[in-house]
Amino acid sequence: MNVLLVEDDAVSRRIFQRNLARQGHGVVHACDGIEAWAVLQREPIRIVVSDWMMPRMDGLELCRRVRGRPDVNYTYFIMLTARLGDENYREAMAAGVDDFLTKPLDPEELEIRLRVAERILGYATQLRQLRTLLPICLYCKKIRDDHNSWQRIDEYIHRHAGTDFSHTICPDCFETITKPELEAVRREQAATAPQEVQS
Repeated sequence: MNVLLVEDDAVSRRIFQRNLARQGHGVVHACDGIEAWAVLQREPIRIVVSDWMMPRMDGLELCRRVRGRPDVNYTYFIMLTARLGDENYREAMAAGVDDFLTKPLDPEELEIRLRVAERILGYATQLRQLRTLLPICLYCKKIRDDHNSWQRIDEYIHRHAGTDFSHTICPDCFETITKPELEAVRREQAATAPQEVQS
């Protein structure tokens, strides 16, 4: 997966690039938030690893802009920081930061955080697909999947999102479908039941 690395310090940037490439990621780099924002306008990058303190536009403002984009796939944002303190973390979380890495870089920690990012982006993609237009049968309400086969909607959602369903009957369906069926069964049973012989 491609990662946008935003770091104004050239030495730190090279270290990060080397570690990201070693872990199998493609790397696009920017020197500050302005450059990074330009990259994000032209490339569909889903993971941003950004320094907090940078000239022109800092990482926090970049994250706010990323979160302000309408109708795009979710972007996972990891903030690089040497800043400590609950207040700073609260400010960053309010801006939309997903995770933090502290400097100096720990390559193993970076790899773990990127694995988590990929997993969450996979879930986000699945949810986005479930919210988009799905082909559904007008009569039986089955959904057509990517392999052009039809399956029940509860099976489809379980397979794509892991959600299980408990089946029940809504009040409208009970009155219009279930209740008349139960009454018909009772009438049929009454009609076929042996009559009591009166003495």
